[in-house]
Amino acid sequence: MRIPENRHVSTVLNVSGYCFAPVADPQGLRELLHAQAAARSLKGTILLAPEGINLFLAGSPAAVDEFLAVIRAQPGFGGFEAKRSVSAGLPFRRLKVKVKREIIRMDQPAIAPHAGRAPAVDATTLRRWLDQGHDDAGRPVVLLDTRNGFEVDHGTFDGALDWRLRKFSDFPAALQQHRAELEGRTVVSFCTGGIRCEKAALAMRQAGLPHVLQLEGGILNYFEEAGGAHFHGTCFVFDERQVLDADLLPATPPR
Repeated sequence: MRIPENRHVSTVLNVSGYCFAPVADPQGLRELLHAQAAARSLKGTILLAPEGINLFLAGSPAAVDEFLAVIRAQPGFGGFEAKRSVSAGLPFRRLKVKVKREIIRMDQPAIAPHAGRAPAVDATTLRRWLDQGHDDAGRPVVLLDTRNGFEVDHGTFDGALDWRLRKFSDFPAALQQHRAELEGRTVVSFCTGGIRCEKAALAMRQAGLPHVLQLEGGILNYFEEAGGAHFHGTCFVFDERQVLDADLLPATPPR
């Protein structure tokens, strides 16, 4: 993660992350996390559901790290990991902590990542596969973008499949329509930070596709570990920065 060159500008730490783990009392956890985040002047959004937590937050580096320690102290969240980037100002205007039915809506109750996630491929391995044109078993690799169409328009991996999703809950129907084009190939699902491709990979495996992987940590983690190789454009993010480049720094959105 690169620090901005202007050292006179105070650096804001931006973090995003999720964890699928059973939450017995989402409302009680909401009250705790709202109080702890507000006390540290953090801004952003925290989503809670019986299936886990999903968040996008920003603040001073010390305050963010303190709050992440609070999350990791909660049952089931000890392994919570956050992706980090920096900006000169806060990209969020306020703090929102909400309880939802799902932390990422798919409307498929049988898809339960906390009960067992799909296998993943790390960024450096995926880059090597894309360099050589196949996986280590010799199968062709197809990348499947599980993000909404407008996000894909900002940037995606070269040759990635784009099913023009309007919202993530459209994915199961799109999978039924396009399943045949995935057969016989190693499918790597990806999204911004990993949460959507995690559910998507499980859905594809339940649909009988045996060679399905998720990109560990999504595009943002790929940028951090493998740079921008094989990726064209920028990565859309849901805050006032709008898009990030391969250095995880705010970029100018295309007109």
